[in-house]
Amino acid sequence: MENLHAKPTTAVWLMISVVLVALNLRPSMAAVGPLLSSIRTDVPLSFSSAALLTMLPVMGMGLAMFFGMGLARRIGEHRSIVVSLLVIGAATLSRLWLDSALELIVSAIAAGVGIALIQALMPALIKSRFGDNVSLFMGLYVTAIMGGAALAASFSPFVQVHTGSWRIGLAIWSGLALLAMAVWYAQLSALPPLPQVDSGPQGSFFGNRRAWLLALFFGFGTACYTCVLAWLAPYYVEQGWSEQQAGLLLGLLTAMEVVSGLATPAIANRRRDKRGVFAVLLVLIILGFCGLILSPQHVSLLWPCLLGLGIGGLFPMSLILSLDHLDNPRRAGGLTAFVQGIGYLIAGLSPLVAGMIRDGLGSFEWAWWSLAAVVVVMLLMVTRFNPQHYATHIR
Repeated sequence: MENLHAKPTTAVWLMISVVLVALNLRPSMAAVGPLLSSIRTDVPLSFSSAALLTMLPVMGMGLAMFFGMGLARRIGEHRSIVVSLLVIGAATLSRLWLDSALELIVSAIAAGVGIALIQALMPALIKSRFGDNVSLFMGLYVTAIMGGAALAASFSPFVQVHTGSWRIGLAIWSGLALLAMAVWYAQLSALPPLPQVDSGPQGSFFGNRRAWLLALFFGFGTACYTCVLAWLAPYYVEQGWSEQQAGLLLGLLTAMEVVSGLATPAIANRRRDKRGVFAVLLVLIILGFCGLILSPQHVSLLWPCLLGLGIGGLFPMSLILSLDHLDNPRRAGGLTAFVQGIGYLIAGLSPLVAGMIRDGLGSFEWAWWSLAAVVVVMLLMVTRFNPQHYATHIR
Protein backbone atom coordinates (compact mmCIF):
# COMPACT_ATOMS: atom_id res chain seq x y z
CA MET A 1 0.00 0.00 0.00
CA GLU A 2 1.21 3.47 -0.85
CA ASN A 3 2.49 5.43 2.13
CA LEU A 4 0.65 8.69 2.57
CA HIS A 5 3.33 10.00 4.87
CA ALA A 6 5.57 10.29 1.81
CA LYS A 7 3.00 12.57 0.20
CA PRO A 8 1.93 15.17 2.77
CA THR A 9 -0.26 17.06 0.28
CA THR A 10 -2.21 13.91 -0.55
CA ALA A 11 -2.66 13.14 3.15
CA VAL A 12 -3.90 16.67 3.88
CA TRP A 13 -6.44 16.56 1.05
CA LEU A 14 -7.63 13.14 2.15
CA MET A 15 -8.15 14.42 5.68
CA ILE A 16 -10.07 17.44 4.38
CA SER A 17 -12.20 14.99 2.40
CA VAL A 18 -12.82 12.85 5.49
CA VAL A 19 -13.93 15.92 7.47
CA LEU A 20 -16.27 17.05 4.67
CA VAL A 21 -17.79 13.57 4.44
CA ALA A 22 -18.24 13.41 8.22
CA LEU A 23 -20.05 16.78 8.25
CA ASN A 24 -22.82 15.10 6.22
CA LEU A 25 -23.59 12.35 8.75
CA ARG A 26 -25.95 14.30 11.05
CA PRO A 27 -27.68 17.26 9.29
CA SER A 28 -30.50 15.08 7.92
CA MET A 29 -31.43 14.29 11.54
CA ALA A 30 -30.29 17.42 13.40
CA ALA A 31 -32.17 19.88 11.15
CA VAL A 32 -35.56 18.30 11.91
CA GLY A 33 -35.91 19.10 15.61
CA PRO A 34 -35.57 22.92 15.42
CA LEU A 35 -38.08 23.04 12.52
CA LEU A 36 -40.52 20.46 13.87
CA SER A 37 -43.16 22.98 14.95
CA SER A 38 -43.31 24.45 11.44
CA ILE A 39 -43.24 21.02 9.83
CA ARG A 40 -46.20 19.88 11.93
CA THR A 41 -48.29 22.88 10.79
CA ASP A 42 -48.03 21.66 7.17
CA VAL A 43 -47.64 17.90 7.59
CA PRO A 44 -49.83 15.82 9.93
CA LEU A 45 -47.13 14.39 12.17
CA SER A 46 -47.45 13.10 15.74
CA PHE A 47 -44.44 13.25 18.04
CA SER A 48 -44.18 9.45 17.76
CA SER A 49 -44.07 9.69 13.95
CA ALA A 50 -41.56 12.55 14.11
CA ALA A 51 -39.32 10.31 16.21
CA LEU A 52 -38.96 8.00 13.20
CA LEU A 53 -37.03 10.76 11.42
CA THR A 54 -34.22 10.27 13.96
CA MET A 55 -34.83 6.65 14.85
CA LEU A 56 -34.59 5.07 11.40
CA PRO A 57 -31.18 6.51 10.38
CA VAL A 58 -29.70 5.52 13.76
CA MET A 59 -31.00 1.96 13.50
CA GLY A 60 -29.61 1.86 9.96
CA MET A 61 -26.17 2.62 11.43
CA GLY A 62 -26.51 -0.41 13.66
CA LEU A 63 -27.47 -2.73 10.82
CA ALA A 64 -24.64 -1.41 8.64
CA MET A 65 -22.07 -2.46 11.22
CA PHE A 66 -23.01 -6.05 10.40
CA PHE A 67 -23.79 -5.79 6.66
CA GLY A 68 -22.09 -2.66 5.29
CA MET A 69 -18.60 -4.07 4.79
CA GLY A 70 -19.84 -6.88 2.55
CA LEU A 71 -21.49 -4.40 0.20
CA ALA A 72 -18.36 -2.26 0.11
CA ARG A 73 -16.23 -5.22 -0.95
CA ARG A 74 -18.36 -5.60 -4.07
CA ILE A 75 -18.03 -2.06 -5.42
CA GLY A 76 -14.97 -0.78 -3.52
CA GLU A 77 -14.74 1.36 -0.41
CA HIS A 78 -14.00 4.68 -2.13
CA ARG A 79 -16.84 4.29 -4.61
CA SER A 80 -19.16 3.20 -1.80
CA ILE A 81 -18.58 6.53 -0.08
CA VAL A 82 -19.29 8.45 -3.31
CA VAL A 83 -22.53 6.52 -3.78
CA SER A 84 -23.45 7.02 -0.11
CA LEU A 85 -22.97 10.78 -0.38
CA LEU A 86 -25.09 10.77 -3.53
CA VAL A 87 -27.87 8.97 -1.64
CA ILE A 88 -27.64 11.37 1.33
CA GLY A 89 -27.69 14.40 -0.99
CA ALA A 90 -30.62 13.12 -3.05
CA ALA A 91 -32.64 12.22 0.06
CA THR A 92 -31.97 15.62 1.59
CA LEU A 93 -32.79 17.51 -1.61
CA SER A 94 -36.04 15.56 -2.01
CA ARG A 95 -37.40 17.30 1.08
CA LEU A 96 -38.08 20.34 -1.10
CA TRP A 97 -41.12 18.53 -2.49
CA LEU A 98 -42.40 16.49 0.48
CA ASP A 99 -46.07 16.76 1.41
CA SER A 100 -46.71 13.84 3.78
CA ALA A 101 -45.34 12.20 6.89
CA LEU A 102 -44.63 9.01 4.92
CA GLU A 103 -42.50 10.92 2.38
CA LEU A 104 -40.51 12.56 5.19
CA ILE A 105 -39.93 9.18 6.83
CA VAL A 106 -38.85 7.61 3.51
CA SER A 107 -36.34 10.45 3.03
CA ALA A 108 -34.97 9.72 6.51
CA ILE A 109 -34.59 6.02 5.66
CA ALA A 110 -32.77 6.84 2.42
CA ALA A 111 -30.41 9.24 4.18
CA GLY A 112 -29.87 6.63 6.89
CA VAL A 113 -28.72 4.08 4.31
CA GLY A 114 -26.02 6.47 3.13
CA ILE A 115 -25.02 7.50 6.64
CA ALA A 116 -24.86 3.89 7.78
CA LEU A 117 -22.52 2.72 5.03
CA ILE A 118 -20.12 5.63 5.55
CA GLN A 119 -19.97 5.06 9.31
CA ALA A 120 -19.18 1.40 8.73
CA LEU A 121 -16.35 2.20 6.29
CA MET A 122 -14.67 5.35 7.53
CA PRO A 123 -12.90 3.99 10.66
CA ALA A 124 -11.26 1.26 8.56
CA LEU A 125 -10.16 3.82 5.98
CA ILE A 126 -8.69 6.11 8.64
CA LYS A 127 -6.85 3.23 10.28
CA SER A 128 -5.38 2.10 6.95
CA ARG A 129 -4.30 5.59 5.87
CA PHE A 130 -3.25 7.19 9.16
CA GLY A 131 -1.95 4.21 11.11
CA ASP A 132 0.50 6.28 13.15
CA ASN A 133 -2.10 8.82 14.26
CA VAL A 134 -5.38 6.91 14.44
CA SER A 135 -6.53 8.60 17.66
CA LEU A 136 -5.87 12.10 16.30
CA PHE A 137 -7.69 11.55 13.02
CA MET A 138 -10.54 9.57 14.59
CA GLY A 139 -10.95 12.54 16.94
CA LEU A 140 -11.18 14.91 13.97
CA TYR A 141 -13.64 12.59 12.25
CA VAL A 142 -15.92 12.29 15.30
CA THR A 143 -15.65 16.04 15.93
CA ALA A 144 -16.70 16.73 12.33
CA ILE A 145 -19.74 14.47 12.77
CA MET A 146 -20.85 16.46 15.81
CA GLY A 147 -19.94 19.70 14.04
CA GLY A 148 -22.33 18.80 11.23
CA ALA A 149 -25.10 18.42 13.79
CA ALA A 150 -24.24 21.80 15.30
CA LEU A 151 -24.31 23.51 11.89
CA ALA A 152 -27.67 22.03 10.94
CA ALA A 153 -29.32 22.71 14.30
CA SER A 154 -28.09 26.31 14.40
CA PHE A 155 -28.60 27.46 10.82
CA SER A 156 -31.66 25.57 9.57
CA PRO A 157 -34.05 27.89 11.48
CA PHE A 158 -32.28 30.96 10.03
CA VAL A 159 -32.64 29.53 6.52
CA GLN A 160 -36.33 28.99 7.22
CA VAL A 161 -36.80 32.56 8.46
CA HIS A 162 -35.02 34.11 5.48
CA THR A 163 -36.68 31.91 2.85
CA GLY A 164 -40.06 31.40 4.51
CA SER A 165 -39.85 27.64 3.94
CA TRP A 166 -38.97 24.83 6.33
CA ARG A 167 -38.46 22.61 3.28
CA ILE A 168 -35.52 24.76 2.17
CA GLY A 169 -34.22 24.69 5.75
CA LEU A 170 -34.06 20.88 5.50
CA ALA A 171 -32.98 20.56 1.85
CA ILE A 172 -30.16 23.13 1.82
CA TRP A 173 -27.79 20.58 3.36
CA SER A 174 -27.78 18.66 0.09
CA GLY A 175 -25.24 21.28 -1.06
CA LEU A 176 -22.84 20.08 1.65
CA ALA A 177 -23.18 16.51 0.33
CA LEU A 178 -22.43 17.71 -3.22
CA LEU A 179 -19.28 19.52 -2.03
CA ALA A 180 -18.06 16.48 -0.08
CA MET A 181 -18.77 14.19 -3.03
CA ALA A 182 -16.80 16.39 -5.42
CA VAL A 183 -13.76 16.65 -3.13
CA TRP A 184 -13.88 12.95 -2.24
CA TYR A 185 -14.22 11.89 -5.88
CA ALA A 186 -11.16 13.97 -6.72
CA GLN A 187 -9.10 11.74 -4.39
CA LEU A 188 -9.88 8.51 -6.25
CA SER A 189 -7.15 8.90 -8.85
CA ALA A 190 -4.54 9.81 -6.23
CA LEU A 191 -5.17 6.85 -3.94
CA PRO A 192 -4.66 3.15 -4.58
CA PRO A 193 -7.57 0.89 -3.63
CA LEU A 194 -7.95 0.07 0.02
CA PRO A 195 -6.93 -3.43 1.05
CA GLN A 196 -9.77 -5.83 1.69
CA VAL A 197 -11.07 -5.06 5.16
CA ASP A 198 -11.68 -8.01 7.43
CA SER A 199 -14.58 -7.02 9.63
CA GLY A 200 -13.36 -9.40 12.26
CA PRO A 201 -15.06 -12.36 13.97
CA GLN A 202 -18.16 -10.42 14.99
CA GLY A 203 -20.30 -13.49 15.47
CA SER A 204 -18.07 -14.82 18.23
CA PHE A 205 -19.05 -11.93 20.47
CA PHE A 206 -22.77 -12.73 20.54
CA GLY A 207 -22.23 -15.28 23.30
CA ASN A 208 -19.91 -13.09 25.38
CA ARG A 209 -21.45 -11.37 28.41
CA ARG A 210 -18.84 -8.60 28.57
CA ALA A 211 -19.39 -7.75 24.90
CA TRP A 212 -23.12 -7.37 25.60
CA LEU A 213 -22.38 -5.22 28.66
CA LEU A 214 -20.20 -2.94 26.52
CA ALA A 215 -22.88 -2.84 23.80
CA LEU A 216 -25.59 -1.90 26.32
CA PHE A 217 -23.36 0.80 27.79
CA PHE A 218 -22.67 2.27 24.35
CA GLY A 219 -26.35 1.98 23.41
CA PHE A 220 -27.60 3.73 26.54
CA GLY A 221 -25.13 6.59 26.07
CA THR A 222 -26.03 6.99 22.40
CA ALA A 223 -29.73 6.92 23.34
CA CYS A 224 -29.12 10.08 25.37
CA TYR A 225 -27.52 11.68 22.31
CA THR A 226 -30.28 10.72 19.87
CA CYS A 227 -33.09 11.78 22.22
CA VAL A 228 -31.52 15.17 22.90
CA LEU A 229 -30.85 15.63 19.18
CA ALA A 230 -34.49 14.85 18.35
CA TRP A 231 -36.37 16.51 21.21
CA LEU A 232 -34.38 19.29 22.92
CA ALA A 233 -35.45 21.96 20.42
CA PRO A 234 -39.15 20.92 20.38
CA TYR A 235 -39.08 20.87 24.20
CA TYR A 236 -37.91 24.49 24.34
CA VAL A 237 -40.37 25.56 21.62
CA GLU A 238 -43.08 24.20 23.93
CA GLN A 239 -41.52 26.31 26.70
CA GLY A 240 -42.22 29.42 24.60
CA TRP A 241 -38.91 29.82 22.79
CA SER A 242 -38.77 30.62 19.07
CA GLU A 243 -37.50 27.97 16.68
CA GLN A 244 -34.37 30.05 16.06
CA GLN A 245 -33.63 30.30 19.79
CA ALA A 246 -34.26 26.58 20.31
CA GLY A 247 -32.06 25.74 17.33
CA LEU A 248 -29.23 27.87 18.69
CA LEU A 249 -29.60 26.12 22.06
CA LEU A 250 -29.21 22.75 20.33
CA GLY A 251 -26.27 24.22 18.43
CA LEU A 252 -24.67 25.24 21.75
CA LEU A 253 -25.13 21.71 23.08
CA THR A 254 -23.52 20.16 20.00
CA ALA A 255 -20.66 22.69 20.18
CA MET A 256 -20.00 21.52 23.75
CA GLU A 257 -20.05 17.94 22.44
CA VAL A 258 -17.32 18.88 19.97
CA VAL A 259 -15.18 20.40 22.74
CA SER A 260 -15.61 17.41 25.02
CA GLY A 261 -15.16 14.92 22.18
CA LEU A 262 -11.69 16.34 21.54
CA ALA A 263 -10.65 17.11 25.12
CA THR A 264 -11.88 14.08 27.08
CA PRO A 265 -9.93 11.37 25.21
CA ALA A 266 -6.79 13.53 25.47
CA ILE A 267 -7.28 13.89 29.23
CA ALA A 268 -7.94 10.17 29.68
CA ASN A 269 -5.22 9.03 27.29
CA ARG A 270 -2.62 8.18 29.93
CA ARG A 271 -5.07 6.53 32.33
CA ARG A 272 -5.38 2.77 32.18
CA ASP A 273 -8.37 2.90 34.55
CA LYS A 274 -10.87 5.30 33.01
CA ARG A 275 -13.76 4.70 35.42
CA GLY A 276 -13.28 8.07 37.13
CA VAL A 277 -13.53 9.89 33.78
CA PHE A 278 -16.72 7.99 32.95
CA ALA A 279 -18.21 8.84 36.36
CA VAL A 280 -17.62 12.58 35.82
CA LEU A 281 -19.18 12.47 32.34
CA LEU A 282 -22.25 10.58 33.56
CA VAL A 283 -22.80 12.92 36.52
CA LEU A 284 -22.69 15.89 34.12
CA ILE A 285 -25.41 14.24 32.02
CA ILE A 286 -27.60 13.55 35.07
CA LEU A 287 -27.27 17.16 36.23
CA GLY A 288 -28.14 18.36 32.72
CA PHE A 289 -31.33 16.30 32.54
CA CYS A 290 -32.37 17.34 36.05
CA GLY A 291 -31.85 20.98 35.08
CA LEU A 292 -33.98 20.60 31.96
CA ILE A 293 -36.82 19.25 34.08
CA LEU A 294 -36.64 21.37 37.22
CA SER A 295 -35.43 24.71 35.87
CA PRO A 296 -35.68 24.92 32.07
CA GLN A 297 -36.11 28.72 32.02
CA HIS A 298 -33.45 29.63 34.61
CA VAL A 299 -29.74 29.46 33.72
CA SER A 300 -31.10 27.73 30.63
CA LEU A 301 -27.74 27.81 28.83
CA LEU A 302 -26.12 25.76 31.60
CA TRP A 303 -28.14 22.58 31.09
CA PRO A 304 -27.30 22.09 27.40
CA CYS A 305 -23.66 22.81 28.23
CA LEU A 306 -23.61 20.09 30.90
CA LEU A 307 -25.38 17.62 28.61
CA GLY A 308 -23.06 18.44 25.72
CA LEU A 309 -19.89 18.05 27.79
CA GLY A 310 -21.10 14.73 29.19
CA ILE A 311 -22.52 13.20 26.00
CA GLY A 312 -19.71 14.51 23.78
CA GLY A 313 -17.04 12.86 25.89
CA LEU A 314 -19.03 9.68 26.45
CA PHE A 315 -19.25 8.77 22.74
CA PRO A 316 -15.51 8.45 21.95
CA MET A 317 -14.72 7.13 25.44
CA SER A 318 -17.24 4.29 25.02
CA LEU A 319 -15.46 3.20 21.84
CA ILE A 320 -12.05 3.53 23.50
CA LEU A 321 -13.34 1.38 26.39
CA SER A 322 -14.17 -1.41 23.94
CA LEU A 323 -10.79 -1.12 22.20
CA ASP A 324 -8.99 -1.28 25.56
CA HIS A 325 -10.39 -4.75 26.24
CA LEU A 326 -8.30 -6.41 23.52
CA ASP A 327 -4.72 -5.96 22.36
CA ASN A 328 -5.16 -7.67 18.99
CA PRO A 329 -6.28 -4.96 16.51
CA ARG A 330 -8.44 -7.29 14.43
CA ARG A 331 -10.25 -8.69 17.48
CA ALA A 332 -10.63 -5.19 18.93
CA GLY A 333 -12.11 -3.99 15.63
CA GLY A 334 -14.57 -6.89 15.63
CA LEU A 335 -15.60 -6.11 19.20
CA THR A 336 -16.08 -2.41 18.41
CA ALA A 337 -18.22 -3.29 15.38
CA PHE A 338 -20.38 -5.57 17.54
CA VAL A 339 -20.71 -2.91 20.26
CA GLN A 340 -21.74 -0.23 17.76
CA GLY A 341 -24.07 -2.54 15.87
CA ILE A 342 -26.07 -3.55 18.95
CA GLY A 343 -25.69 -0.10 20.54
CA TYR A 344 -27.12 1.85 17.59
CA LEU A 345 -30.08 -0.53 17.37
CA ILE A 346 -30.83 0.19 21.04
CA ALA A 347 -30.27 3.94 20.66
CA GLY A 348 -32.47 4.11 17.58
CA LEU A 349 -35.52 3.12 19.62
CA SER A 350 -35.07 5.88 22.20
CA PRO A 351 -36.51 8.85 20.21
CA LEU A 352 -39.60 6.77 19.42
CA VAL A 353 -40.10 5.84 23.09
CA ALA A 354 -39.62 9.49 24.10
CA GLY A 355 -42.07 10.62 21.43
CA MET A 356 -44.64 8.09 22.67
CA ILE A 357 -44.13 9.38 26.22
CA ARG A 358 -44.72 12.92 24.95
CA ASP A 359 -47.87 11.88 23.06
CA GLY A 360 -49.20 9.91 26.03
CA LEU A 361 -48.37 12.24 28.91
CA GLY A 362 -48.30 15.63 27.15
CA SER A 363 -44.78 16.53 28.26
CA PHE A 364 -41.17 15.61 27.55
CA GLU A 365 -40.31 15.82 31.25
CA TRP A 366 -40.94 12.12 31.86
CA ALA A 367 -38.69 11.28 28.91
CA TRP A 368 -35.88 13.29 30.54
CA TRP A 369 -36.52 11.57 33.88
CA SER A 370 -36.34 8.18 32.15
CA LEU A 371 -33.01 9.05 30.53
CA ALA A 372 -31.63 10.31 33.85
CA ALA A 373 -32.55 6.93 35.38
CA VAL A 374 -30.77 5.14 32.52
CA VAL A 375 -27.62 7.17 33.20
CA VAL A 376 -27.77 6.19 36.89
CA VAL A 377 -27.77 2.55 35.71
CA MET A 378 -24.73 3.38 33.56
CA LEU A 379 -22.94 4.69 36.65
CA LEU A 380 -23.44 1.27 38.24
CA MET A 381 -22.21 -0.44 35.06
CA VAL A 382 -18.99 1.61 35.14
CA THR A 383 -17.94 -0.11 38.36
CA ARG A 384 -17.59 -3.35 36.36
CA PHE A 385 -14.95 -1.92 34.02
CA ASN A 386 -11.82 -2.67 36.04
CA PRO A 387 -8.94 -2.84 33.53
CA GLN A 388 -7.16 -5.49 35.62
CA HIS A 389 -9.93 -7.94 34.70
CA TYR A 390 -10.30 -7.15 30.97
CA ALA A 391 -8.34 -10.21 29.85
CA THR A 392 -10.55 -12.58 31.85
CA HIS A 393 -13.73 -11.38 30.15
CA ILE A 394 -12.72 -11.29 26.45
CA ARG A 395 -9.85 -12.99 24.64
